[in-house]
Amino acid sequence: MPRYTRPGFYTFHMQSFREPVRTDFDAVNKRIIEQLHSDVGLVEQIGHYLIEAGGKRLRPLLVLIAARCCGYKGQQHVDLAVIIEFIHTATLLHDDVVDTSEQRRGRYTANAQWGNAPSVLVGDFLYSRAFQMMVALGNMDIMDVLAETTNIISEGEVRQLINIGDPELSESEYLTVIGGKTAQLFKGAAHTAALISGADGATRQALSDYGWELGLAFQLVDDALDYAVDSAVIGKNTGDDLAEGKVTLPLIQAMKSGTNSQRQRLEAAIRKKDTSQLPAVIEIVEQTGAFDYTLELARTRARNARDSIRGLPTSEFHTALIELSEFAVTRNH
Repeated sequence: MPRYTRPGFYTFHMQSFREPVRTDFDAVNKRIIEQLHSDVGLVEQIGHYLIEAGGKRLRPLLVLIAARCCGYKGQQHVDLAVIIEFIHTATLLHDDVVDTSEQRRGRYTANAQWGNAPSVLVGDFLYSRAFQMMVALGNMDIMDVLAETTNIISEGEVRQLINIGDPELSESEYLTVIGGKTAQLFKGAAHTAALISGADGATRQALSDYGWELGLAFQLVDDALDYAVDSAVIGKNTGDDLAEGKVTLPLIQAMKSGTNSQRQRLEAAIRKKDTSQLPAVIEIVEQTGAFDYTLELARTRARNARDSIRGLPTSEFHTALIELSEFAVTRNH
């Protein structure tokens, strides 16, 4: 397995955990196109632009794998996977407007292409379409979980906004933010997959815990990547978090472990959102061990995810969940 350019990152082939649900995943892609239909041309144009950008689609994949892991034999999990993907895409649209981002997945963001107003409104369309599809599922337990999920995600976004440019942010506060922003939707995806499958309480809890820990691991690695790779690899501008004043764990730990001069330099870069200091910031993050610290916490969360589902029956889908947790912390994009 080839080693990546910085310690701790290896490539991991997505094919292994996608293969058991390949037919389901193809059905999801087809259903996404169907559900993007609108009489308003701009809605379809922006929607298709986003979907065609691709991405890892880990959240809908999690729905498909978790449902099959529970022994589900029906087809409603396909619509559930689309619902999760629409919620996620809507949050990305809104995030990019708030963050004034110009690149995602190697392409210009929708707001860079069409402006902020259309991006926000199409994000609203995707949210409302997701809830239309939830109603069609006819499962109030799923409605309850996903209504709570979207509410917590919104709170997480507001928490992050409040913390912009604050070098005093603690590790605990940071974990609360990424729990709401990222882990909550992974948790909701796994939990609702168990619900649609009619799984028992212990299985629902196991998959909810798995989704939560997986989401934390995924975001921790994502935040580390911002100080580890270039934009050609990850499909966004290196240093985006610094440019936006986002204080993530690599910076929090570096300020905690570094010298007074290192800490002062990081604090100044954060407050000023000074990307000209990015090379120096990366050097400090590595010298203080903050990069490795972040990766190790991600690995711990991934292990927690695997431990959560240890009691579930062995199957190719259970194996896929294990491989998905490994991908979350070994990816380089």
